[in-house]
Amino acid sequence: MAWRPKSSDRFYRIIVRTGLALRRLFGIRVIITGREHLPPPGPLNGPSRQVVPGEGAVVAITHFGYLDFAFAELLLWWNNRAEMRYLVTQGAADHWFAGPAISAAGHVVVPYASGSGAYDAAVAKLRDGEYIAILPEAGVSRSFTVRDCKTGAVRMAAEAGVPIIPVSVWGSHRLMTRHHGFSPLRAWRAPVRIHVGEPLLPADLPDPAQDAQPATEQLRTILQAGIDAAIADFPLTPGPGAWWMPAHLGGGAPTEEERRRLDQAEGPRRAGGRKAQQAAARGRQKA
Repeated sequence: MAWRPKSSDRFYRIIVRTGLALRRLFGIRVIITGREHLPPPGPLNGPSRQVVPGEGAVVAITHFGYLDFAFAELLLWWNNRAEMRYLVTQGAADHWFAGPAISAAGHVVVPYASGSGAYDAAVAKLRDGEYIAILPEAGVSRSFTVRDCKTGAVRMAAEAGVPIIPVSVWGSHRLMTRHHGFSPLRAWRAPVRIHVGEPLLPADLPDPAQDAQPATEQLRTILQAGIDAAIADFPLTPGPGAWWMPAHLGGGAPTEEERRRLDQAEGPRRAGGRKAQQAAARGRQKA
């Protein structure tokens, strides 16, 4: 079994400081709107946010590139020194290099066969006052529009009685996304736009026993509105057919219809899809 260190706030802060250093190294410009929708700064536990029961939140983040999560983390760190806990796939946790880092950062791992244990752990952390970060699209949207979201973010927030903070990130997909690896040239002085939408408060969320789909669609709409706002004043003019722009704005990204077809052809959304299928098959054999 691979080495899995215990959760460490010190390690988490090292990761954040590394991200800050890389941002400075490449001169990346992070432009933020909607700050008024973020939680107010509270007491600190050393250099980090003090976790206070009853003051947790679900942070729902768009997912167009592989670095969206990092910019969302920097946003919350700048706001109130928050250490967010992400829901990450078992495939990522099994990686020889990423696995120990995921464990040390205190993230919640979603197993291949069933995510019920991870769900319960995330709800418990929310009630304890943690911030749980979720990428509700459950995979990179290659159309660069917000695709259908999973209901997990709404169900967790409703069960824990905490708000959902919608965070739309635009521009980080230019730095690294599927079929477009990291490019120092593109990263140099690149702009990244972040828009924080109006939170979905516990009173706006359904009873945990009720259908979470309407609130989930509302969340998707808020996230897309944030992307639209970020594109409208993005300080970079795309060329005709730019690969990083959505098709409906004249970009070269797949249309929604093409995106759906490609997603279906690719199979399960979750990373490590083949292992997920194998785990599910073993579960059926035991049943």
